[in-house]
Amino acid sequence: MKIDTSEGIQRLIDRLRKDQTPDGSWAYPFETGLSTDAYMIILLRTLEIHEEELIQGLVSRLMDKQEKNGAWKLFYDEPDGNVTATVEAYYALLYSGYVKKSDPKLRAARRFILAKGGVERINIFAKIMLAITGQYKWPACFPVPVEVMLLPPSFPVHFYQFSVYGRVNLAPILLLAEKKFSLRTSRSPDLSDLLLDRSDIHDWEVRSEWRPILSSIEQEVKRLIGLPSRLRSLAVDRAKTYMLERIEPDGTLYSYYSSTFLMIFALLSLGYKKEDPLIRRAVSGLTAMKTEIGGQPHMQYTTANVWNTSLINSALQLAGVPLHDPMVEKANRYLLERQHYKFGDWAIHNPAGVPGGWGFSHINTVNPDMDDTTASLRSIARGVTDHSAFRRAWDRGVQWLLSMQNDDGGWAAFEKNVKGRWIHLLPVEKGEFIFSDPSSADLTGRTLEFFGNYTNLPNDHKGMKRAARWLISNQESDGSWYGRWGICYIYGTWAAVTGLQSAGFSADHPSVKKAAAWLRSIQNRDGGWGESCRSDSEKRYVPLGKSTLTHTAWALDALIAAEGTPSPAVQKGVQFLLGSLENTDWTTDYPKGQGMAGSFYIHYHSYRYIFPLLALSNYRRAFG
Repeated sequence: MKIDTSEGIQRLIDRLRKDQTPDGSWAYPFETGLSTDAYMIILLRTLEIHEEELIQGLVSRLMDKQEKNGAWKLFYDEPDGNVTATVEAYYALLYSGYVKKSDPKLRAARRFILAKGGVERINIFAKIMLAITGQYKWPACFPVPVEVMLLPPSFPVHFYQFSVYGRVNLAPILLLAEKKFSLRTSRSPDLSDLLLDRSDIHDWEVRSEWRPILSSIEQEVKRLIGLPSRLRSLAVDRAKTYMLERIEPDGTLYSYYSSTFLMIFALLSLGYKKEDPLIRRAVSGLTAMKTEIGGQPHMQYTTANVWNTSLINSALQLAGVPLHDPMVEKANRYLLERQHYKFGDWAIHNPAGVPGGWGFSHINTVNPDMDDTTASLRSIARGVTDHSAFRRAWDRGVQWLLSMQNDDGGWAAFEKNVKGRWIHLLPVEKGEFIFSDPSSADLTGRTLEFFGNYTNLPNDHKGMKRAARWLISNQESDGSWYGRWGICYIYGTWAAVTGLQSAGFSADHPSVKKAAAWLRSIQNRDGGWGESCRSDSEKRYVPLGKSTLTHTAWALDALIAAEGTPSPAVQKGVQFLLGSLENTDWTTDYPKGQGMAGSFYIHYHSYRYIFPLLALSNYRRAFG
């Protein structure tokens, strides 16, 4: 017996209509934990900018998120707590001046940090933050020299082998490390009691397993012609230019919080004053990304307006909202205005490509990605006519996507053929997530789904066949796929299955059958699905123990595509969604996206509406 999903679909449409902003976008928060909140306090205090209302709000948020054992967590089921997040929060609260070291909550945090090995056990990026603010010692020789900026693409190792996300953070880090920059103020707290190893050698110095790649970089640098001091000066200028040429109109570096934070300190290291317009504009850009969650401020890592809007608008149309509805029209006008027309770093590895993609945030102009481009093209697809603005945008976007396919047949997030086989040898925890941008199942599946369902490319088109082959060859032995940007195996499997189905793969294909069987095997008794953030670090599926709206929608949508019939698993999944649309508990706040395994997780506030709407609409469309 088929289930009537009309009421649930309409409730979701009404909610989305209510939440649309006047400019046509949806500005749901892009919530990424507490690091950006802590770093904002540290930044404002270091620059001696007295935004006390903001600082007090961030202090309140940090205090409210502390666990009973004194720690801070990255996600609900993280065991005990996270030592890096706890050090960041502890430091920010002390630096704010509004919380004393004698406060019981901070004493509990200190006990947790010391029990976990002290500051020495935090990740390298937090160590860099502590070093530039005078709380940790720079190593005598930073593992990656600034001269890497001068190595040409013909060399085996060079700067542009890093992913764009890696480059934009690495350039200011190289400047800071070269200068051994450190800046304390009269309000700086003393964190020396968090150090268990008080020797001059810290654990981020070069270890034996890192030496092969660092030796290669050193050898390549020695091949450069010129005096060492002159080469170093040229490399510093190159890193500075790289940053300045990529500042967005709002003053941020690529619209990312981390790279902008690092750029501000890098500029200080080069002699810029705290009051310099470049620095003040960067701070203003970061401040403008502030959102509000539960009546408290949160500093977003970036804004997700384009991503939210493109996903929502295409889901609304799939649910039956007509193209001429003002909600859809406003959203499409917003998206048309944000298509990219500038060449960005992506052109380095794709010199024949012509700009035409979309970026993630509403202020991004030079860093498009595959997911936002396919999502935006889905959104405008029904408005494409021969002589419309939609047609011009469509043609540019489709051609850019096709030009960005990797040689292995898959698609990455931002660039083409940036695999970074040696990245794992760098002295950076989880460096493959930061410095590499390989083909992934989620990007390849989503892009294939777009071409299969929204364009007239035949299934035997060379690019589609290569993408399908990549997906099949990268399926896990249990039938799942690993999703790089979501949590995690459910996400990757949903993207791969819907991509293969759109490319003509039937429910009887062995890969599709295996994926469907895996999804059925992990369904919870209540009819839903849920996956832990621990999956990405452990590189295996880890059940959450509770069902979430978003994971259920992904799994359900994949089964609808894979099975072709309203099976018992599908029916139970639909019933779970319809009965849980108004849920407000920890599962609705649980991260469904990730940027770096074990360190950076994302709670998209829009996902609880987007993906149930998508799955319920596809159920109605498939089964009447």
